[in-house]
Amino acid sequence: MSHVSGSDFDISDHDDITATQSWQALAAHQPHVYAMHLREVFAADPDRGRELTIDVGDLHIDYSKHRVLRETLELLASLAREAGLEDRRDDMFAGQHINTSEDRAVLHTALRLPADANLTVDGQDVVADVHEVLSAMGEFTDKLRSGEWKGHTGKPITDVVNIGIGGSDLGPVMVYQALRHYVDSNIRCHFVSNVDPADMVGTLADLDAETTLFIIASKTFTTLETLTNAAAARTWLLKTLGAGDDAVAKHFVAVSTNAEKVAEFGIDTANMFGFWDWVGGRYSVDSAIGLAVMAAIGRERFGEFLDGFHIVDEHFRTAPLEQNAPVVLGLIGLWYNNFWDSQTRAVLPYSNDMARFAAYLQQLTMESNGKSVTAHGHPVTTDTGEIFWGEPGTNGQHAFYQLLHQGTRMIPADFIGFAEPTDDLPTADGTGSMHDLLMSNYFAQTKVLAFGKTADEIAAEGVPPNVVSHKVMPGNKPTTSILAPTLTPSVVGQLVALYEHQVFVEGAIWGINPFDQWGVELGKTQAKELLGVIVDGQSPPAQDDSSTDALVRWYRGHRGRSA
Repeated sequence: MSHVSGSDFDISDHDDITATQSWQALAAHQPHVYAMHLREVFAADPDRGRELTIDVGDLHIDYSKHRVLRETLELLASLAREAGLEDRRDDMFAGQHINTSEDRAVLHTALRLPADANLTVDGQDVVADVHEVLSAMGEFTDKLRSGEWKGHTGKPITDVVNIGIGGSDLGPVMVYQALRHYVDSNIRCHFVSNVDPADMVGTLADLDAETTLFIIASKTFTTLETLTNAAAARTWLLKTLGAGDDAVAKHFVAVSTNAEKVAEFGIDTANMFGFWDWVGGRYSVDSAIGLAVMAAIGRERFGEFLDGFHIVDEHFRTAPLEQNAPVVLGLIGLWYNNFWDSQTRAVLPYSNDMARFAAYLQQLTMESNGKSVTAHGHPVTTDTGEIFWGEPGTNGQHAFYQLLHQGTRMIPADFIGFAEPTDDLPTADGTGSMHDLLMSNYFAQTKVLAFGKTADEIAAEGVPPNVVSHKVMPGNKPTTSILAPTLTPSVVGQLVALYEHQVFVEGAIWGINPFDQWGVELGKTQAKELLGVIVDGQSPPAQDDSSTDALVRWYRGHRGRSA
């Protein structure tokens, strides 16, 4: 690992990526690929189903059903090199300040470095810092899991409520649900994020204050939604217990860097677990933000989770671009986004335990690459950012797959499946298992999306002529197939890292900064200002625009306040 200090990093100026030779070559190449059906592509290149695959860690990735030729992949790799992707990647791993708008390193990859790794950034031993926090997390969760940690009345903790929002919520929720089969303690985890009081009230309804512990996850300990929910939880706890402020320290811990604010709240700062400005919230589930997950699955399995990340990190850092899974998949995503005007990507896990994976990826990808200026502050010259969405199979099949199959839009889709289930049941006819049925749908959907069914094939089945056109499946719809042996802590880490680095690849080529999020800040500021207007006892002054003014006055009127 490299040793870096200072912030003398300077991004090479390629603000107009569309002016590069590689971009122009791809633009010229696209009509040729567009004219070909995947049936033709496979007929002309019959080995692609075996050869256009990459294995990394436990993941087997088949990208053969994409509308790319081998020449396309060569041109995309050329674009990556012309954009300086390899140098940008190396700078990230080395700790250079590639988050230019905030003058920060980007080191989420350091969160999963082994203890014997060596990385010093800005004069700080990053690996030692990370493992110091991991050790503190382990000691604390060991006490929770064993029952040694007691609440105010002397009872052990049975329920942990994580209060956070954005990256402080989406990651822990997703991982906890995905790894429910590995929960081996008596601790149940719950998650509150929305400032809508229904979220908090609904969560607290079935909890016992004597045996409940709250994790307040806020780096600055100033996030309005999180602190509002934390205050509500504090009020509930003290009122329910009939206790004084001294009870807070037994039922609240913090994931934060603001010791002063944490202490003001009543939390013992010895029970504050820190992280660093070089890790963004959407990249933080493998930091102390994952404390609830560690409480549920234990420090050893949390370590396996981190190891999964590291496997993909090392692959991304060292593999040639043409055999590099995040690079290839990121480039294909960019290919559709910029050369096919395909704005969205569906993520379809054939595992109900991964029901929140698409929601997690929405923040990871769209908060990172939803930018309209380059890292230099110049307007971008092409579309940036993919819109991610999805649901687990087979639920999605009976909801939106009709649009995927026969709609006019091309929507690339990532299918994620597992050879061995964490749970299984026999089918009613006794011929197989429910997991086999689930996976037969997985394989059928990617096959039909790619190759479809022609009018001639349908007519040959005796379908009435007036119905034939309605049953035609055009195919030619691209998919990635990602398979793993089973859903383990390591595999979840591998999957998250696979998408983290795809985000990096796309952002590097677009020349944007995926690691800031100024777009969410103005709304927060405006909300604070409008809160005063909404609750003011007097009729408020006119707002800057007639729509907001009228809406606020309508709301005030229906809340019994003067409009």
